[in-house]
Amino acid sequence: MTASPGAPAEHRPSADEGAPAGSFGSLLRRARPYWRALALSLVLSLLASVSGLVQPKFAQEILDRLATGESVARPIGALAVLLVGGALLTGANAWLQQRTSERVVRQVRRDLVGRLIRLRVPELDRRPPGDLIARVTADSTLLKSAATEGLIMSVNGALTFVGTLVMMATLHAGLLLATLLVLALVGLVMTVVLPRIRRAVAREQSAVGAVGSLLDRTLGATRTVKANGAEGRETRAARDAVEDSYRAGLVGARYSAVVTMLGGASIQTAFLVVLGLGGMLVANGDMDASALIAFLLYVFFLSSPVASLVGGAGMLQQGLGAVGRIDEVEEMAVEDDIDPAPAALSAPGPGPVPGPGPVPGPGSGPGPGSGPPPAVEAAGVEFAYPGRSPVLRGVSFTVPGGTQTALVGLSGAGKTTLFSLLQRFYEPTAGSLRIGGQDIASLPRAEVRRRIAYVEQDAPALAGTLRDNLLYAAPDAGEEEIAEALRATRLDALLARLDRGLDTPVGARGVALSGGERQRLAIARALLRRPQVLLLDEATAQLDARNEQALGELVAGLSRRCTVLLIAHRLSTVVEADQIVVLEHGRVRAVGTHGSLMDDDGLYREFAASQLLSAEQGAGPRAPL
Repeated sequence: MTASPGAPAEHRPSADEGAPAGSFGSLLRRARPYWRALALSLVLSLLASVSGLVQPKFAQEILDRLATGESVARPIGALAVLLVGGALLTGANAWLQQRTSERVVRQVRRDLVGRLIRLRVPELDRRPPGDLIARVTADSTLLKSAATEGLIMSVNGALTFVGTLVMMATLHAGLLLATLLVLALVGLVMTVVLPRIRRAVAREQSAVGAVGSLLDRTLGATRTVKANGAEGRETRAARDAVEDSYRAGLVGARYSAVVTMLGGASIQTAFLVVLGLGGMLVANGDMDASALIAFLLYVFFLSSPVASLVGGAGMLQQGLGAVGRIDEVEEMAVEDDIDPAPAALSAPGPGPVPGPGPVPGPGSGPGPGSGPPPAVEAAGVEFAYPGRSPVLRGVSFTVPGGTQTALVGLSGAGKTTLFSLLQRFYEPTAGSLRIGGQDIASLPRAEVRRRIAYVEQDAPALAGTLRDNLLYAAPDAGEEEIAEALRATRLDALLARLDRGLDTPVGARGVALSGGERQRLAIARALLRRPQVLLLDEATAQLDARNEQALGELVAGLSRRCTVLLIAHRLSTVVEADQIVVLEHGRVRAVGTHGSLMDDDGLYREFAASQLLSAEQGAGPRAPL
């Protein structure tokens, strides 16, 4: 299938394409913590099956007593007790299984959510978010029944099946052998069909994930889609993905129907064979009629364990198809060092202003920290995205502590990539990055990110209120600190116009705010972190001249209490920097002040002449920063 015109091509599995299928051991591992509840459920199932298993014997006794004129009160009373007891046991077992299955899926979803949130950035780069979300929702739902009900049905069906055969053997071994021959033929066919159900379910779930990925992409860029009149193309692409899911589901439904048909047909065939052979035995006087009736009742009773075996096996195959996709998440690399140690939660950090206090405005001096702002050093840093040519090629420079350094260069020069490496979103392929003389590769990611505040280029805002966004990185910040951060970023004027103040919702992805307001909100959030190092990626891109000037004054004041690195394409943003690093094709071309670079570097003079606006003509396709 080809993607619709205008929509990025995405891989969507077809009904005939392979998909991951999990192992039975993996399924058992998820059920193991609940073995006590599962064992009790199995006992209840077996007791209910035993109550049904002995009922044909009492039916035979009733027939024999009727033939001899004896009282049938005792066997009828026992039969009634068995019927009522079996129903109660079945109801109790159904509740226990449902409760256990809900607990299984709760734990699976907890584990998946924890892993997905901690996935390393390169893993997230390779997989659509919608597909990962589907593993938490749709796949875990299939696993819910398989890990409990499927297991119990399979075990109970197998044991009850064996018990029924034993009871049938006490009546007539020859008829039992004929019954087994019929069931064996059906069993051979089932061994071929059942694995196909597992693969079909895995393909269907992969297709469901593709639907989620398309919707996530489309809804996440609603304005872009509508502005470009792409609703029809996106709808066609999504419908194609839905069609893939439908076709994969039909394959699974087809095989499930075959299994159901074989299960019912096997019992009907066995009944006809036993009826024919048993009728001849009764006619020849080799078997009592009551024994034949009891045997036929056991043949009918076999439908219950056979249905349990077939249903349980089907659930297990569906669960194995889903657990394969869940296992994939467990194999993805995660950041296992992002949760701070308990001691670090109460101890002040090594930053210059580790404790609470007012956010310094422009011109403020250093806070009551435990040391001066740290230097940031890059030493021979190299990096390449998978399948791409190197983005950084031996980058080396030093940012003295408590200063402001600007990174400039054409798009694709590696500026934002350096910021990502400083945050340890990626790891350098060679070289090192140091903060305060420490190689950040030797520090837990939680510690690295605790020292750094990062204002992203797109200035995202999270769904919630203004207060939620401000406190996202500093949940313990007080009202005075918040007010100072709002004043420093000139958001107090916006707040004065809002009836609900800080409790005003910002909408999904901050849609209720302008681009400049989102950017200032991100800067205020960064200030509340009281970082050692502040990274500003195009922080003035969406600000007007007045707010840009105010931000410049704010950054100048901040650089006396933390080390500031900023990326900018505007001359006005970088002229006051203590140092400017010019990057070209992933290398450091020049380092100096605005004045020295104007004298010594031709490329920087070109930037300055065009107001440092990105001049990408002739540069070819834009590469990731």
